[in-house]
This record gives sequence, structure tokens and C-alpha cells, in this order.
Amino acid sequence: MTTTPAPNRTTNTTTTGTGTPTDASTGTAPAAGVAPTPTTNTTGTNTANTGTGTGTGKAGTGAGTATGSSSTATGTATGSGTATGTGTSTGTTGSASASGTGTAASGTGATTTAPRTPPRTTGTGTRTATAAAITVAAAGTEHATAPHPTGDLAVRHLKVAVIGAGISGLGTAIGLLKAGIDDFLVFERATDLGGTWRDNTYPGCACDVQAHLYSYSFARNPDWKSTFATQAEVHAYLKDCATRHGVDPHLRYDHELLDATWNDTHHHWDIRTKHGRYTAQALITGTGYLSDPAIPNIPGLDTFTGTVFHSSRWNHDHDLTGRDVAVIGTGASAIQFVPAIQPDVNRLDLYQRTPPWVAAKPDKPNTPRHTWMLRHLPGYQRFRRTFNKHGREIVAFFMSRPSRTTGMKNMAAGHLKKSVTDPALRKRLTPDYTVGCKRLLFSNTWYPAIQQPNVDIVSDTITRIGPTHITTTDGTTRHIDTIILATGFTATDRPVAHLIHGRNGHTLADTWNRDGMTAHRGTTIHGFPNLFMLLGPNTTLGHSSQTVMIEAQITYILAALKTLHTHHLTTLDVHPHAQTTYNNTLQNRLKNTVWNTGGCTSWYTDTKGNNPSIWPTYTWRFRHQTRTFDLTNYQTTTHTNHTPNP
Repeated sequence: MTTTPAPNRTTNTTTTGTGTPTDASTGTAPAAGVAPTPTTNTTGTNTANTGTGTGTGKAGTGAGTATGSSSTATGTATGSGTATGTGTSTGTTGSASASGTGTAASGTGATTTAPRTPPRTTGTGTRTATAAAITVAAAGTEHATAPHPTGDLAVRHLKVAVIGAGISGLGTAIGLLKAGIDDFLVFERATDLGGTWRDNTYPGCACDVQAHLYSYSFARNPDWKSTFATQAEVHAYLKDCATRHGVDPHLRYDHELLDATWNDTHHHWDIRTKHGRYTAQALITGTGYLSDPAIPNIPGLDTFTGTVFHSSRWNHDHDLTGRDVAVIGTGASAIQFVPAIQPDVNRLDLYQRTPPWVAAKPDKPNTPRHTWMLRHLPGYQRFRRTFNKHGREIVAFFMSRPSRTTGMKNMAAGHLKKSVTDPALRKRLTPDYTVGCKRLLFSNTWYPAIQQPNVDIVSDTITRIGPTHITTTDGTTRHIDTIILATGFTATDRPVAHLIHGRNGHTLADTWNRDGMTAHRGTTIHGFPNLFMLLGPNTTLGHSSQTVMIEAQITYILAALKTLHTHHLTTLDVHPHAQTTYNNTLQNRLKNTVWNTGGCTSWYTDTKGNNPSIWPTYTWRFRHQTRTFDLTNYQTTTHTNHTPNP
């Protein structure tokens, strides 16, 4: 594999705020976001390696060749020497291990360097080389591949790297293009975009926020079929947005993030994905908090011989017709898929830890007249979205104090009383916590479905799962052949945080474990320069649409990137004091809210009882805070040949 050396740094750095310079070399360098002036007749030592390897994969064996070079600079060099080397490439199914030897050239010569790219030398000779063949197993053959022809096998430098192609990542990509920034890639671990709306394909999956409010404000859709969009509609909408706004060429599928490490010498992020290495001035994560399923730690789960799957990884090949099914969990996904599968299964055991508050869902099909108005009446779509947005803000007022939730409780309790006539069953289905402590759910089919003769609501705790059965604390053993986990996601232990290493070498997960899961404006974290996290700590909403928060964060991030460019900065790192002050303010606001004092245990809180998830007040306050970039709250590093603006 060809490794392109990082460009020689020829800059001094200074800091504003309380930052510390980390680079003391001399000379001049370009401003961030501006192409440098070409430098000519530079003498240096560089290498260009090629290698070949053979490997064995799951589907067969074959030979692979990995080559790469920088095509943006030229130069000559001569040298000699001999050595041998080996290289390996490993992967999951469809990948292979390979080893081999390679030849390379090294030497010292004159180079001519093109803007913004590291130099390359060519010459003759042999020396130690490493060959890392990227192989793909297919129909008994393997071959070396380059996921993209423009430098993915070499180390490609980007202005911005975006992780995740869900609503956050796609919205960011569209925002970057609108801002005139096209030097970016979006790395997606799956083979399609959409995030949670790609993954959650369970029967009955739909949004519980009005479609007009859940969509982007800059890409309103007049063709929603009803008040609340289905999973398939939202997924199709996101794919259409990516195509219409020109994002598709910037997407890199099957590029799972393996590691991102801040390079304090060169002031960029070193990024390693499943299919290549990159560097980037700024790193933006759009992985969200509902991306990785939480698997419960129930004794014996691994001994079950039937079929087990999480609701977000629905097994469509497993026919549920006539099955004895256990559903563990009664959260938002179970509310939707249980009514969809109940008519088909033989028996459904619903394991309920705590019952949810469920209100009627005011879902109505859009009439032809309404659709015509959305398409042709100027301003009508904007009015509908704005109306829904402000209507949801009222809910935040109610949830700011448990005493204000009486009306919401009466609404949900009335729906329960109307739907369930049996007093004993209604008592089992009545929550013992304040409405809103866990997210209020909406369904017109939940209560009718769970009262059917083939459904048994089990409130006793599971003690053990056996090969063909589940046993509860009352000693009852129920035989089943399928388990569906409706157990939520790892919302307060973000998997991506374990992959990001900051200025001190510690991962973001380690930092949060030590200091608590906090961020400034829910977006930036001290010790992780030029890192921006969409849907970071305390940006979750219990009352409105996440797209409102996402768009506010995108505005903030674009302003930060503009600041890097216009002030000729190389790094932005939030002051620890600013981050602490911001978080203390949030936690004080949360103290008396229903989310903290409502008497429940929810995924909003972590194992220590802290609430690093919920935004505790109106969305307009967050939008106001993120409308402009607050540079005074950041430590900055800049080139000495430019003076930062005040």
C-alpha cells in the first residue's frame, strides 16, 4: 500500500485564549481552507511503494494487488538498497488476509510541489516495503480493489470528514455544499444511507412526529401520505434529498469508522476506515444515539436455540406465522410492531418491565385537496411546519414541572380507560410515574392488540432464558421459539465515542467516563479540537422533532468552519470553563423537570443517574444559542503570518 507522507510543516503557531502552541517549526504556511502558494525546488526524501499479496477469504482464494501514489506532485529521486517485507489485510466476511512482498523506490531528489498536497518522488531501487492487499471474496475469487479511484488507497486529505449518512450526516452534507464547501466525504458503515430509518424496518415502523416537522426545513415534501410518515416514506425522502442536493458523489458506503485520532503536530484528524486512511481538518459525527441496539444482560440468553433478533435488526427471513413469540420490552418500537404481528403469531408473551403512557395518535390521510395546497399554495407548507413546531413547544412548558403535566396525564389516562374496559388489566397497564418522564407514545392499535386472546402480558421479571423457554420470578416457565428484543439503544454509551482519540490520546468515551458526558452547545468537547458532534450530549428532545435540533447544530458548525477560514485558524478547542458553565446551566434547568423528577428510570439517564440526554427547555432557545459561533469561548491556534480577527 502506498503511504503518502504528511506535508512538511513550515509554520509557527500562536494561540488565543489559554491554548498552548504545539508546533515550533519555522516558515510560512497557508491559512485554513485556503490553498497554499506552490513551493518549487524543494529537496526532500520521499517514497512511493507498491506491493502485491496473496490471500485466502471465506469465498475462495486469489491474488490481490494494492498500489497507490500521489498524483498531485512530481519529482525525481534515485537510490538503491534491498530488503523484503510483508503486509497483511484482514476483514470480516467478504474480506481476506493477505501477505506478500513489495518493491519500492527511495532517494533524494528535487521535487515540485502542487498546492495542498504532499510531494511524491519517483526513482529506481529496492528497499523494505509493506504490501497490504484489500481483497473482496466473491464467487470463489478475490481481487484487490480501490473503493474509490481518487486516492482512497493513499492518505487523502479532506477539509471535512462526516461520519454517518443518516438525517444528521446528510443534512450536514447538504449544508456544506450550500456553503460552497465540496472538499468532504461522508463515511457510512452500511451499504445504504438513512441511519435509523434504514435500519428499523420492523412491521408498522413510523414516525411519531408530524411529517412536515420531521423533514428538513430546506427540503419540504408535499407528498407525505398522512400526518405521520412511515419508515419507507422517510427513507425514500432521505434518498431523494441526497440525490437532489448533490450529496451522492460524496458518500462512501461500507466505510465503517475504525479509529479517528487527533494529530497535534499537523493539526488534523487521522482517520482510519474499513477501506482506507484519510486526514481531515474537521471531523463531524452524525451517528446519533439510536444507532446501536442495546442487548439486555439476561442469564441464558446465549443458550436459546430458537431465533433471536432486535427490533432494529428485524429478521424478515423468519416467518412469524404460527410461532410462539416472546417480546421483551414495551417501548416505542414494541408499540408499533406488536399490533402488526399479533394477528399472525400463535402466542405472544409480552414482557413488560413498566407500562408506558400511551395517547391516541391523531394520524389522518392527506386528502387530494390538502396535497394540492401543499404543492401549489405559496407558503402553506412553511405555515404547516411552523405551526407544528410552535405547537410542540407548548409541551416543553408542561414538562418543565411535574405539576404541569396533569392535562397530559388525563389525556393518556382517558385513552387507556376508553380502550381497556377490564379494571384489573387497566390497572396493570397504568404507569406509576409522571407522564413524560419516559417519552409519551402514540398509538391507536396498541391497546386493542394486547387484549387479544393470544397475548399474555407478563409483568414478572425474567430470571433466566433456557434453550426453548423463559422463566420468571414467580417460577413460571413459558416455552417459545422466537425472542424479539425491543430493548432500545446504547444512547448514553455512544459506540463512536470509543473510536475517537483526542489531544491527550484518551478516547472520548474515557473522557466522558471520567468527567461526565458533556459538550458545549451539545456539539464540541474540550480536548478534541475541530470535532463537532451532531446530536451530542443534551440535544435529545422529549417534546419535539430532532430535525429542529439537527438543523440548529448544522448552522453552528458551518459558522465554526467559516470562522476557521476567515480568521485563518488551524484549530478550535472549546475552553473547559465554557463547557463546564454551559453544562452546569443545563443540569440546573433539568433538576425540577419531569425528565429528572418524574419517578421513572429511562434511557435519558446514565448509570450514575445523570441526565446527559435531554434538552430541558424550548427548541427556540437552542436555535438562538447556535445561530452564531461564539469564538470567545474557544481556544484557537493560528499561523503567525496571519493575525486573527478580534
